[in-house]
Amino acid sequence: MAKAKRLKKTKKISRKKKISFQNLAQGKVYIQSSFNNTIMTLTDNDGRTISWVTAGSLGFKGTKKSTPYTATLIGKAMADKIRALGSPDLRVYISGVGQGRDAAARALVAAGLNITSISDITPVPHNGCRPKRPRRV
Repeated sequence: MAKAKRLKKTKKISRKKKISFQNLAQGKVYIQSSFNNTIMTLTDNDGRTISWVTAGSLGFKGTKKSTPYTATLIGKAMADKIRALGSPDLRVYISGVGQGRDAAARALVAAGLNITSISDITPVPHNGCRPKRPRRV
């Protein structure tokens, strides 16, 4: 018996057109600071991500990723990326409870960027979790 040849099915992969952000008029910077890491994301007004910087991308590992010093370096790296886009008006949104939340925002201000507003969007529970049931003895 001859083995039947199997036909390979090929799928056509379509890619989205890359959007250029050469002249960004306004932008949003999200700073997410946790106990383990600090992440800065630059988006346009529609929420499309343009660029991001994390502590790991700068070469930090382990517990050093969540320090205020690392957050200032992240802020400087993000400021350089923002200047390459023409230094637009920025709105900064800070989220999280880590050590680097204030240091990252101060680094953006110290870099001389045009920041219009700084908002804290850390989620706060209104009533918390349901308590454990009483222990029966």
